[in-house]
Amino acid sequence: MKKLLLASAAAALAAGAAQAQDVKIGVILGFTGPIESLTPQMADSAELAMKEINDAGGILDGMMLESVRADSTCIDSGAATAAAERLVTSDGIVGIMGADCSGVTGAILANVAVPNGIPMVSPSATSPALSTAEDNGLFFRTAPSDARQGEVLAAILADKGITSVAVTYTNNDYGKGLSDAFISNFEGDVTANVPHEDGKADYTAEVGALASAGGEVLVVFGYADQGGKGIIQAAVDTGAFDTFVMGDGMYAEALVGDLGDMLAGSYGSVPWSEGEGSDAFIALTEAAGVAGESSFTRESYDAAALLALAMQAGGEATSAAIAANLLDVANAPGEPILPGELAKALQILADGGDVDYVGATNVELIGPGEAAGTYREYVIEDGAYSTVQFR
Repeated sequence: MKKLLLASAAAALAAGAAQAQDVKIGVILGFTGPIESLTPQMADSAELAMKEINDAGGILDGMMLESVRADSTCIDSGAATAAAERLVTSDGIVGIMGADCSGVTGAILANVAVPNGIPMVSPSATSPALSTAEDNGLFFRTAPSDARQGEVLAAILADKGITSVAVTYTNNDYGKGLSDAFISNFEGDVTANVPHEDGKADYTAEVGALASAGGEVLVVFGYADQGGKGIIQAAVDTGAFDTFVMGDGMYAEALVGDLGDMLAGSYGSVPWSEGEGSDAFIALTEAAGVAGESSFTRESYDAAALLALAMQAGGEATSAAIAANLLDVANAPGEPILPGELAKALQILADGGDVDYVGATNVELIGPGEAAGTYREYVIEDGAYSTVQFR
């Protein structure tokens, strides 16, 4: 499949490419909204991969990558769809690095990507429902599904001997999907499963219902900059709970900075990786002044790299080339490629060889919209995240 579009590439080169043109990639993330403290680092990481490729001479004999940012808001599907439509119709993008939150990602996929044949690689949309979405082979993600995270969190609680929990989730595709996955795997008693809305000033009603039901800990599947944070604040203020178990949407340095000692002893999980690829990524981001230790930064770098390498493999800077070749460059067989080795990958592909993009997250795409992956189990101690283990 990697060779599928080489004939087209040869024709394009024969026609002459004396003037290299930009290839536009949309970076659509929630620059406003409930994860706005995370998205700048995610965008910077994706653009770091693009810069690495441009510094190596670009793709396909000198075509430079250009990032075009757009705001998904994370929670407003209408605004996200409109932003994505502008990326396609006004900016002429060939692929999307994003979106981020599951609900807006699904809306963009259905309303913009599929009708226009635009491939998407999300670094952070983790709803299990996206695994079976009608995508015409256009949707990929570098973070694992919450079907897996639900298993991981249930295992963490089992290891700690927790047998009774109250659960609250942000009332959208992400929160509901993760809550369902967790509850289906947790072998203890779920005393309450209460949704909450983002953007409220007061969460005492929700916390009151959770407190009345009881539980050894409160499991929070929300967002660090919005409702999840408000739930924890209200729970501590009212003395309802003092230990919180958190899903990936709650992982943010800003949350620890804002709530401080309220989070002491709380714990959770977040997609993360360790090993040579992760180490290489951190070295790259430190050198570039990018906050690579934030969540979903590794996945963002990998998403952008995969979009570019798929075009190089297909021989065309087109959406069709990305869709046809992305799984091939992401998986074996081929030369393993780590962060910082994108120039090497481009040359191998230009020479007709194969690459197996390992990246920062040990990339392995295991099916439509599905990525294998590992989770970092953490605990919050002395105002900082501390790794317990990887699962």
